[in-house]
Amino acid sequence: MTLADQEPGAGTVGAERDRCVGAGQCVLAAPAVFDQDEEDGLVLVLAERPSASQSDAVRDAVRACPSGALTLR
Repeated sequence: MTLADQEPGAGTVGAERDRCVGAGQCVLAAPAVFDQDEEDGLVLVLAERPSASQSDAVRDAVRACPSGALTLR
């Protein structure tokens, strides 16, 4: 597979766990990209570079985060 054959991704996802309040809105919006830690309920990023097909869900998750802990670059 060459670079030309690869699907462009949604970007790079970041999460500031110290800002996370554990609301879980990211998991509801993009469960293939985000999860919550079983011990403290804080965000876990499952896919730092999600596929382009996940881009809308990731953008929704970033917008829905009440603490502003998520980034998409």
